[in-house]
Amino acid sequence: MEGSGSGKFSTGYSCLFMINFLMVCLGVESALTTDFYKDSCPNLTTIVRKEVKIAIKAETRMAASLIRLHFHDCFVNGCDGSVLLDGSDGEKFAFPNLNSARGYEVVDTIKSSVESNCPGVVSCADILAIAARDSFLLSVGRPMIFRRNPLQSGGNTWKVPLGRRDGLVANQTGANSGLPFPTDSLATISQKFANVGLNETDVVSLSGAHTIGLARCTTFSNRLSNFSGTGSPDSTMDSEMASDLLELCQAGDGNTTTSLDQNSTDLFDNHYFKNLLNGKGLLSSDQILYTGDEAANSTTKSLVESYSSDSGLFLSDFINSMIKMGNISPLTGNDGEIRKNCRVVNS
Repeated sequence: MEGSGSGKFSTGYSCLFMINFLMVCLGVESALTTDFYKDSCPNLTTIVRKEVKIAIKAETRMAASLIRLHFHDCFVNGCDGSVLLDGSDGEKFAFPNLNSARGYEVVDTIKSSVESNCPGVVSCADILAIAARDSFLLSVGRPMIFRRNPLQSGGNTWKVPLGRRDGLVANQTGANSGLPFPTDSLATISQKFANVGLNETDVVSLSGAHTIGLARCTTFSNRLSNFSGTGSPDSTMDSEMASDLLELCQAGDGNTTTSLDQNSTDLFDNHYFKNLLNGKGLLSSDQILYTGDEAANSTTKSLVESYSSDSGLFLSDFINSMIKMGNISPLTGNDGEIRKNCRVVNS
């Protein structure tokens, strides 16, 4: 994705120059700026943070859900809020989202609060981006060891480039084909990321978001018995873990949930990667980052090993990848609209 090249860069070495320079290097649309709402909605981040805090306090899992909503939005039609649109032909009813994507009511609440303060100004797509950042911030366990990116503003946060507008249509077909599945091969997952301009570092670092949240039995039960017709559990899964999960899932209808990151459920840390070293990745799409021929022949295995021993590196790379992902094909200028209600296009 090419920058719009406004040609207005300062010749000095100000922070603004550094931020804009980095955004161009990352392929970020220069129409997005971290101070986009400075005048039109100066209290935006405070409003969003307040509502995200309330939502996570009510249900800790919501942090993972809001990060995932932003991810599933950006991978289809770009970061345009299309995942939020209602309708039987919408992305909500695509297979990767059906009975899985959640947090829509929280976004509604945030949007209502924002509209009360700044009517008709802030897009639903930008609300998703800020809510995802805040969900990370409120879940991470300790300060960053170091930062490598001028958009990382210290502590456990980053400055979210803003100025996206909302899309006018959803793309259920695109969601079905473009979103990664838990059963996808590593090559397929990597290609889906490449299709939106992301690389293998982004694959591994963004997969690290599975350090928080839950997954339904239906997303991993194929690994627990007769895996790929072998008559046995997936050999890459820890046998005791497989046995415990089989007992858990046999008692339900496929919607029973368990932690994506066993023994570190609600803390955004690098424990997820330590699990992979020990065959304790819950989803097949998690474990294949480390185990198997595909991982050995790619950079994912070495990245898992690096992140498992260096939480600062993981958090820094995760932030970089979130910034890149948040800038996939945004609508700007006169494209799209600013929805009044995130669930429907304006009439």
